[in-house]
Amino acid sequence: MKAVAVYESLWGNTEAVARAIAEGIGPDARALSTVEATPDRVADADLVVAGAPIQGFSLPGERMRAGIRPDTNPAPDLSAPTLRSWLERLPAGHGRSASFETKIRWSPGSATRVIDRELTKVGYPPLARAEHFVVDGKFGPLRDGELDRARRWGAELATISGGRRG
Repeated sequence: MKAVAVYESLWGNTEAVARAIAEGIGPDARALSTVEATPDRVADADLVVAGAPIQGFSLPGERMRAGIRPDTNPAPDLSAPTLRSWLERLPAGHGRSASFETKIRWSPGSATRVIDRELTKVGYPPLARAEHFVVDGKFGPLRDGELDRARRWGAELATISGGRRG
């Protein structure tokens, strides 16, 4: 099974979750930033797992990104395209998908609703319900246990999709 976990990450939390999900899926799964997840690297994926932080109660776009101050401490990584813009360029596929988001515990809104809708449009309907991983504080770190939970969720996705290794 070809599986990729694509992420937008500003302070490293969403990246860490994507890497843990890929580990849970298995040794052939790859966690890729929106820069690394080129059409040829995603082509023929059986499973696309995509995630981003919630910002402005939804999946961030370019306008939301433009409002992030680059001189905050810690400094955000603003070099990669938003997941929203990556989804807009994703070519048609034939696999399944799953979505996740990172957020503070009480954060309203949903990034995963947009992710699921956009992945479905191009041929990757959801395999499982979206997952939410909690960040302590505005910039992190992830709450204790969230990376272990992400690995377990990755293993569940692999099992559901029939691609779990022995």
